[in-house]
Amino acid sequence: MDSKPSCAPADHFSPERLRLRELRGALTALRKELPLLRRVAAGAHHGAISACAALCAYLPARALGLQESFWCAITAVSVVQTEFQATETTARDQFIGAAVGGSIGVGAAFLPGPHLLFYSAAIILSMLTCWAFNVPSASRLAGTTATIILLVPHTGSPERMFGSRLSEVGWGVCVAIAVVWLAGRLPARRALPLEGKP
Repeated sequence: MDSKPSCAPADHFSPERLRLRELRGALTALRKELPLLRRVAAGAHHGAISACAALCAYLPARALGLQESFWCAITAVSVVQTEFQATETTARDQFIGAAVGGSIGVGAAFLPGPHLLFYSAAIILSMLTCWAFNVPSASRLAGTTATIILLVPHTGSPERMFGSRLSEVGWGVCVAIAVVWLAGRLPARRALPLEGKP
């Protein structure tokens, strides 16, 4: 009898994904072992960077011509990670997912026939496209963006909504990357001393 954990069929194509998931689980377990004060300090630090990125993305958005500026803030909060490289990866996923899901959603919006059938097909095609281009981590966001284009009520055309959404995501992504990059270059002050040190 095979003792391997059960996985979705897509996970069988990449054994590295399973190993990466195990490493993430180990990292999460290590973080849970940190003393409460250190966890609170880390959470406050991440929260402060996220809030700064959200405000920096949200406040000038109207002046830049972005009408639904809350998407800029949501994207910035979604992209901010504690490490810069993780932020870059998340930013890439956000933008690619919005571009793929939005363009497929716009295409589905112009098809005649049963709306929900095309909506379902748009989600499948959006996720399939991300996997085909070897960016599976962007697939959920692609499906979400297709959902926004096809199901969220809007006054303008689907392509206008797509252009607006992509601009807002792009702005939020850029701001989040810049804020995390700047935060990593600020002088580090140890808020909590290491154990055994004064």
